[in-house]
Amino acid sequence: MLKKDFRIRKQKDFENIFNHGAYSSERFLTIKFIKNKELFSRFGFIVSKKISKKAVQRNRIKRILREEIRLSELQIKKGYDVVFIAKSGIELKTHPEIKDIVDKLLKRSGLLKK
Repeated sequence: MLKKDFRIRKQKDFENIFNHGAYSSERFLTIKFIKNKELFSRFGFIVSKKISKKAVQRNRIKRILREEIRLSELQIKKGYDVVFIAKSGIELKTHPEIKDIVDKLLKRSGLLKK
């Protein structure tokens, strides 16, 4: 589980990322990111009711995404706010498939260290 310091929780922070951030997208997942003034990166996760009406499925997707970020935390550049936005169809993907999508998006957006 991600520590509270590494999570984006305030509506103002989400709005800033959506209004001023860059983005990268795959078929089942989109990320929006922006540089922050911290010495660490923070992450937010959005899984809407369009994905699934069941909270169990939405929470499963968020748990998988958080775990992938936690495991690859050392490879991610510091000083960014990143929001993951799930798209329809991700609820049918397995854990390894979601991991591959997250890795692709982080590489494409330049958020991984070389």
